[in-house]
Amino acid sequence: MAAQQIDELINTLYEMVEDAFTMPLGNDRCILERDKVLDLLDEIRANLPSDLKMAREIVEKRNDIIAAGKKEYDNLKKQADDYAKQKVNDHEITQDARAKAAEIIAAAENRSKEIMRAASDYCEDAMRRTEEALDQSLNELKTSRSQFKQAIREQQKNA
Repeated sequence: MAAQQIDELINTLYEMVEDAFTMPLGNDRCILERDKVLDLLDEIRANLPSDLKMAREIVEKRNDIIAAGKKEYDNLKKQADDYAKQKVNDHEITQDARAKAAEIIAAAENRSKEIMRAASDYCEDAMRRTEEALDQSLNELKTSRSQFKQAIREQQKNA
C-alpha cells in the first residue's frame, strides 16, 4: 500500500517537473512551485518509515515472546523445585519427585525452546518480508529516477 502511494507521489513529482516552465537559456533548469514539491517530498518521507516502524514492532514482539517463554520456564522450574522439596522426606517419594521434576524441567525447557524458535522464525520471516518491501520500494524509486532522467534528456534533445 505505501509503495503504491510513494509511486503515485513520485509520478506527481515527475509530472510537475515535466510540466514546469524551462528557464530562458537554461534547457536543463526549470521553475517549480517550491511548496508543492516540498509537500510531495514530505509525503514520500512520511510513507517510507512505515516499513521501518513495522520492523521495530516485530522485534519488540519477538522480545516479548521470548520474555514470556523465559517467565513460563522460570515458573515451571520453580513449581518443580517446590514439588521436589515437599517429597524429600521419603526415599521412594523423593525418587518419584526427582523423576517428576526432571520431566517438568525437560518439558519447560522444550516448551521454552519451541517458543523461542517460533518467535525467531516469525521475526526472521517478518524482517525478510520487510527487507523485500524496502528493496522493492527502492528499486521502484531508482526506476522512476532513471525514467525521469531519461525524460529530461529527451526533453533537452527535443528543445
